[in-house]
Amino acid sequence: MKRLIFLLTVGLGSILQSCDSPQNPLAYVKETHGRGKATIYVEESFKPLFETSISTFESLNPKAKITAKYLAENDIIQSFFENKVKTIAISRDFTKTEKKYLKNKNVEVTSERIALDAVTLIVNPENNDTIISIAQLKKYLTDKSSVWPSSKKAITIVFDQENSANYNYLTEMLQTKKLGTNVFAAHSNEEVIAYVKKNKDAIGVIGLNWISDQEDFEVLNFLDGIHVMDVKITEDSESFKPINGFIYTREYPLIRDVWMINKGSRAGLNTGFQNFMVGEKGQMLIHKSELVPANNPVRLIQMNPI
Repeated sequence: MKRLIFLLTVGLGSILQSCDSPQNPLAYVKETHGRGKATIYVEESFKPLFETSISTFESLNPKAKITAKYLAENDIIQSFFENKVKTIAISRDFTKTEKKYLKNKNVEVTSERIALDAVTLIVNPENNDTIISIAQLKKYLTDKSSVWPSSKKAITIVFDQENSANYNYLTEMLQTKKLGTNVFAAHSNEEVIAYVKKNKDAIGVIGLNWISDQEDFEVLNFLDGIHVMDVKITEDSESFKPINGFIYTREYPLIRDVWMINKGSRAGLNTGFQNFMVGEKGQMLIHKSELVPANNPVRLIQMNPI
């Protein structure tokens, strides 16, 4: 029987205490971190997490207003370098070349890894093939004639949009920008989920965050009508679902990071929100979303079914 591993965060306090509390003697010093207006660009794969995080941050800081735009990763990076936005959330840190370019422009940048995430594969519940190896996935992504082992029906693969974090992950895994003609883009992770619900021969590629927080009513609606695939590295190895325990141990193969990158001064609301996400309260929200917090101690509980 397959074991189950659950991830618990250790030493996390209540998320209900405001940093702007009058009892906090540092409230006046830190007020610029919790007041004002800011716009951030967020990779669309992480939309549910950031919608919850922004709502919580604003409830703790009533004088703060954060507007998030949810875009494809490459478009976000381009906008950052074109000085259209100060704060972004994407699936990677900047490269050495990108950092050198910014340094030469005298642009100060702060990068923080806030979470460990997973690319998730979903199929229609009527599909009998629910386990896939990395080799099979690579074949399906490049060979338009690929068929399902059980039904022998042609496989279609749908991801959110070109230049997204999901698209970048797939093409980097294949070391090519050329995907098969059976692979196409929708317009969002939400549309990928809707497509898979209607097409039983499709594989959907989404961010785990869209279906991970099972206390969210909207997430439960998404889960009704899809099946999350198990993924294994080789044909002979054990398969794993994208559960946070298996992401933490890196037994689930399709893992990626969530990074926040902030430009300019360490004062102001942009930095305040980034600090919130890497701090105790933001990390608690990440844990609640069933992702793996980057900056808090964890312990694993292993349960062996009887």
